[in-house]
Amino acid sequence: MSDTTPRRTSLGPNYRKLIASATAANLGDGLMTVALIWLASAVTRDAFLISLVGVAGRLPWLIFSLPAGVISDRFDRRLLIGWMDVCRVIVVAGLGLVVALYAADLPTPEELAAGAPEPPGGPALIVALCVASLLLGCAEVLRDNTAQTLLPSVVDKSALERANGRLWAAETTMNSFVGPPLGGVLIAVALALPFFVNAGLLAVSAAMVFALAGSFAPGGATPGPRTRIDWRGEISEGFTWLWQHRLIRSLAIMLGLLNMLSNVAFVILVLFVQEVLGLYEGWQFGLVTTGIAAGAVLGSLIAERVTARLTPGTALLVSIAGMGLSIVLMALLPWAVPFWLLGVTSGVFVVIWNVVTVSLRQRLIPDRLLGRVNSVYRFFGWGTIAIGTVLGGLLVNLGEAVLPRDWALRSVFLVAGVAQLALLGYAASRINTAEIRAAEKIAEAEQAAE
Repeated sequence: MSDTTPRRTSLGPNYRKLIASATAANLGDGLMTVALIWLASAVTRDAFLISLVGVAGRLPWLIFSLPAGVISDRFDRRLLIGWMDVCRVIVVAGLGLVVALYAADLPTPEELAAGAPEPPGGPALIVALCVASLLLGCAEVLRDNTAQTLLPSVVDKSALERANGRLWAAETTMNSFVGPPLGGVLIAVALALPFFVNAGLLAVSAAMVFALAGSFAPGGATPGPRTRIDWRGEISEGFTWLWQHRLIRSLAIMLGLLNMLSNVAFVILVLFVQEVLGLYEGWQFGLVTTGIAAGAVLGSLIAERVTARLTPGTALLVSIAGMGLSIVLMALLPWAVPFWLLGVTSGVFVVIWNVVTVSLRQRLIPDRLLGRVNSVYRFFGWGTIAIGTVLGGLLVNLGEAVLPRDWALRSVFLVAGVAQLALLGYAASRINTAEIRAAEKIAEAEQAAE
């Protein structure tokens, strides 16, 4: 009897280099997730000041994502990604040197929470963290937008769900599962150590990207700055395409609202873990955050099957409900084990949403516009993170005027989760399976006509 089961083809050597690069870069990002915020919590207990460090890293998604899309549609995408990693090496290594100079004078977060005075050099260090976060954010915007536009040139479009799923598994495992607890361990050795290790990992990432075989100019065109860039015209073309595409526009708006609300809560996560869960060790903070990562890994492995079983539209609606309910329960069950398990649940739904929506964009958007439309999408979807980050810090400060400190911290989780659940009505009418199937048919017809 012949085997009629279709065999999956290899994703190829270029994909293996790309996933190796993503693994190294995201391990470094995971270290920084703990190192930056933990360092800020050793300088001040003010939720708003801590939120500013997060805002600085997210602000580039609001102010730089649109120009980044134009750039990624005009130049060799491999070179853009590689050089952005090189820039991040320089910034992270420099920040590590600054931290090494200040580390001996900093109290522990537990000492600050107990009433110890803030260090005299603290304001200067907060400024340094904000500047570094801003520079790293600018590099990340261009790098990540370009990386998503590069993938359809590396693998066949029929394999995008599988390629994205494996990429998300590698990224989330390193960024949120391995990186944070390792960052906590490195902090215990020396506050500056995670920064220097990250610089090395980013150098490895750059080397892997530079090793990709071939040219990755948009649409196969010759890259280069030979003609003057019409910034307004090219940004307008990407913006117009997205705004006229009902499904992609709706997904961008939904992502923006979901990201804003999530960051209202998670910007003060380090204070929540320390003061509500009672965990004051760096490795404990890192370990708690691995719940989201464990769920993300699980989600990346099952996303393709869940989407096929539920249909894409239903999978997206279930993801919204799961994310909102998880955040509400985090506030109501403030103990380490339930918090970790709810993080697992939330991580599963986050990655299912990401795998479905990223694959849809890569399939529906024409390659010549992919960078610009992706950048407009991220302008809506990620630019709101900076707004949510500021709101989270402000809500805690305002809440303390009428609530005990622990409930002021818990209240932002309640607000964020309930608001996410309230978005289900809008989502049901805009991102259902019928809308998705209709958009896919139109895209197929347009590609066949080209």
